Amino acid sequence: MSLFLKKPLSAFEEDMKKSEMKRVLGKWSLTAIGIGAIIGGGIFVLTGTGAYFHAGPALALSFVIAGIACVFAALCYSEFASMIPVEGSAYAYAYGTIGEIFAWVIGWGLILEYAMGSMTVAVSWSGYFNKLLHLFHLELPKYLTQDPGSYTGSGFSMNLPATVIVLLITALLVKGTKEAAKANNLIVILKVSAVIFVIIAGAFYVHVSNWTPFIPPVAKVVNNGEVHDAYGWAGVISGAAAIFFAYVGFDAVSTQAGEAINPKKDVPFAIIMSLLVCTVLYILVSLVLTGMMKYTDFNPLGKYPDAIKAPVAAAFDLAGMPWAVFIITIAATAGLISVMMVMMLGQSRIFMGMSKDGLIPKLFSDLHPKNKTPYKSNILIGAIVAFVAGFTPISTLADMTSFGTLFAFTMVCAAVWLLRVKEPGLQRNFKVPALPLIAVLGICINVFLMSQLNIHAIQLSGAWLILGILIYFLYSKNNSKLRKAQQA
Repeated sequence: MSLFLKKPLSAFEEDMKKSEMKRVLGKWSLTAIGIGAIIGGGIFVLTGTGAYFHAGPALALSFVIAGIACVFAALCYSEFASMIPVEGSAYAYAYGTIGEIFAWVIGWGLILEYAMGSMTVAVSWSGYFNKLLHLFHLELPKYLTQDPGSYTGSGFSMNLPATVIVLLITALLVKGTKEAAKANNLIVILKVSAVIFVIIAGAFYVHVSNWTPFIPPVAKVVNNGEVHDAYGWAGVISGAAAIFFAYVGFDAVSTQAGEAINPKKDVPFAIIMSLLVCTVLYILVSLVLTGMMKYTDFNPLGKYPDAIKAPVAAAFDLAGMPWAVFIITIAATAGLISVMMVMMLGQSRIFMGMSKDGLIPKLFSDLHPKNKTPYKSNILIGAIVAFVAGFTPISTLADMTSFGTLFAFTMVCAAVWLLRVKEPGLQRNFKVPALPLIAVLGICINVFLMSQLNIHAIQLSGAWLILGILIYFLYSKNNSKLRKAQQA
């Protein structure tokens, strides 16, 4: 039987009718989920690395390029969400348009995106949490804040804060989507307020000379012991690929379609709105940050070695506003919680969609009898993320997350174009304008950005995809409910 077996769109409608999940999310709650996932690591972590290792002051252009790449994908996501409003995101879209094998590969890529993203953000959160404790003159022992690969002492060590925060978020997700959404809404208000504060307050401390030259000439920089070229237009492009991790959140909105009150209208609205709001904020923050501090001052081997770990807090500290560091550190610590929350929420909904179709075991779609959440999936994901974040040194995970995201975006752009050609008469509450052009641009720019990622991360991501294909042929193909129904 063909590997390109497609799930009929009528089957998705049946899934919606049979779903026991509670529809509790309106368009603004969905938008907050998107903003909650997008604003986090990009502003509070990646701005320093993007400026020093890649683009200099032109980091703002890197955010523009990455944002444009996302807009093409977001428009395609929105058309699909208006037609196939179920959990599963790009996985479900591919299953209904291109075929089972492509859907599996995309779903496997999304697992990479969300799992690696959750682990990366958990470690970043631990760094900000430790900084927050330090501001109040409190310190955790080194062996409880560093994984065994990073710990320089002898004996046992683990990143305890990263492990604990993941387990707490897991407990909240098991309790219910409505409760998680309420917590996310509060955190989003807090961190958006902090970002606006950074933009307005930081603007008074911008030194225009720090923006000159805006696109620095090509130079050599040392990153993790390796020397490579940075800056120039090539640096701007590689910067866009490196900071793409900052944008992974908007597709998490589409994973919540099964719990949206009016998914066909509200999900497209939330995808586009969250992306536009966050792109504008990213551009403004990167301009302010590189105006407050010279991009070369983010050198981890230079005068301010810790600036690259918490760039925004470092910039305000050097500007003589230590009180602002409290605000920023608190907002970053809280803000990264909502990023983890949305990523782990999205991960469980991807699993749920794949489990309903029989491609992974049934336990991933078992709902809690009272809370109606996929609690077994949440607990398993939480345990794995907590363990990896607590005991593994994480260096290339951001690039691996970007690879999974770019791969999914590319496939969605291709799939929405293919479906428009094959099924032009289907009802679409939202239609991508100038579709062939938008789809081609989306495919080209996402593939190009994928090629600019760290070569080690590309190799690891490729190995992950090969593993996924093996699992498909050994397990998923034989357990596919759609395939079994057609054979019967």
